[in-house]
Amino acid sequence: MGRQINRRAWLRASGLASGALALGAGRAGAAAVKPGTVAFQREVPVRREVDVFIAGGGPGGAAAAVAARSAGASVYLAEAHTCLGGMGTAAHVPVFMPVTDGINFLAGGFGKLVLERLKKEQSLRGPANDVEALKRVYEALLGEAGAEFTFYTRLAAVEAQAGRVAFVLCAAPSGLFAVRAKVYIDATGNGDLAAWAGAAFEKGDAQGRLMPGTLCSIWADIDWQTWKASKPQGPQPDGHRLEQAFADGVFTVRDEHLTGMYQLGERLGAGNIGHTFEVDGTDEASLTKALVWGRKSLKEYERYYRGYLKGFEQARLLETGSLLGIRETRRVLGDYVLGLEDYKKRATFADEIGRYAYSVDIHPLRPGKDTYEAHRKEFDADLRYKKGESYGIPYRILTPRGLENVLVAGRCVSTDQKVHGSLRVMPGCFITGQAAGIAAALAAQQKLSTHQVDVKELQQKLKQFGAYLPHA
Repeated sequence: MGRQINRRAWLRASGLASGALALGAGRAGAAAVKPGTVAFQREVPVRREVDVFIAGGGPGGAAAAVAARSAGASVYLAEAHTCLGGMGTAAHVPVFMPVTDGINFLAGGFGKLVLERLKKEQSLRGPANDVEALKRVYEALLGEAGAEFTFYTRLAAVEAQAGRVAFVLCAAPSGLFAVRAKVYIDATGNGDLAAWAGAAFEKGDAQGRLMPGTLCSIWADIDWQTWKASKPQGPQPDGHRLEQAFADGVFTVRDEHLTGMYQLGERLGAGNIGHTFEVDGTDEASLTKALVWGRKSLKEYERYYRGYLKGFEQARLLETGSLLGIRETRRVLGDYVLGLEDYKKRATFADEIGRYAYSVDIHPLRPGKDTYEAHRKEFDADLRYKKGESYGIPYRILTPRGLENVLVAGRCVSTDQKVHGSLRVMPGCFITGQAAGIAAALAAQQKLSTHQVDVKELQQKLKQFGAYLPHA
C-alpha cells in the first residue's frame, strides 16, 4: 500500500482549505450498494463562490460570461478544452453563418464585439474563419470584461435538490473541486448540467435519430484561382463529380451531401467535409468511433479533391479539428418549445430576447441518394426566408422546466429539431448566450428564480448591451 497522506496537511499545502464539501453515497460498508455500482465519498474543496457559474466556453458560454459581467455579476466559466469558442475554434467549423437578415444586424451585442475585434486580429483572410485569431478574440473579450475562466476544467457532477442546484463539481488537472453559485448557466452544447440536475430533454427526431457530425479540417496547396474559374454553378459545386467518384469506388460510404471547402488565406482551405453518421455526442464510445472514422474518411476526400476537381490537384490534408463537429444532442425542455410553426409564421413574442433568420439546416440523418433527395426537397426549398424576415426567440426557451436557478444557452436551448437546425449555429448561440448571462445576473442580484426575471428589465439591459430587439 502506498504512503498515506494527511488530508488536512495536503489541503493546506495546496491552498485548497478555504472550504470543503463532503460528498458521497455513504461510508464504505455502511450501506449496501446495487450490483455493478460503487459507493463514493470524498471531501472536496470549494474553490469558487460566484453569482454566475457557466459550464462551457463555446460561443454561448463566452457571450453569457461577458454579458453577465456587463450587468455587474461575478462570473466563473469552466471550459473542458484548451480554448474558448468550441465548434468554431477547436472543431474548426469554418464559418459563422448569417449574422443579419439581409437588412438588420441580428447578432448585435456580443456578436458585433466578436466580429469587429476579429477584423483587427485575423491574418488569414477569406470566407473561412482565422481560427487562431478567433481564439484570441474570445480570450481578450472575457479578460477585459473581468470574467474568470479556466481551461482543462470539465463539469463532472451536479448536486441538485428540490429544483435548485446547490453546487457543481469540476474535474481539473489539480483534482476535483466544487463551485457554488447563485445561478448556473448550461452552455455545454450537450445540456449536461441541466440534464444531470434533472431537467427533461429531447434528442433527435421522433425516432431519436440525430444529425451526423463532421470532423472539420485544414488543407494546404489549393489553387483557388483555378478552382474559381472552373467550378460549376449550383448549391453544391464541390460535389459535382461525386457520382463519378462513387462509380469509381473512391468512397466507402455514399454521402451525397458535400458542404465543401472554404478559402483561408492564399492557398489554404477550411473543410466542412464528410459526415460521421449515427454519432451521439453524449456517448464517449460513439464519439471515439466517429473520430476514428472521420480521420480515415478524409483520406478518401483527399483522393476525391485531388483527382476530380480542378485547382485541388496538389491539395494536402494538414490537420483535423481537436474536437469533432457535433450538430445536435440534447435539447433541454424549457417553459416554451420554439417550434417549426413559429419559424414558418416569423413569430414575435412578448418575452423576446432576440431574432434570427438562418434557414433550417438539417443534414441528412442517413447516407444514400434517396435520403439526400428527400432532404433537399424538404429543407432547401420550403424553409428559407426572404430578405428582412426573421423569427423571435423567447426568453422561455432558456428556462428549464423544474429548475429554479439554471439557464441554458447555445445549442441545447428548448426547440424542436427543425428550429434547432436554424438556431444551433454561432450567431444564434451569441444571441441566447448574452440573454442568459444578463438574466442570470438579474436573478442572482435580486434573489429570484430564473423563471421570475422581469422580462422588460432584461430586454432593456439587452438593448443597452447592443442586442437587436425591434419589438421590445
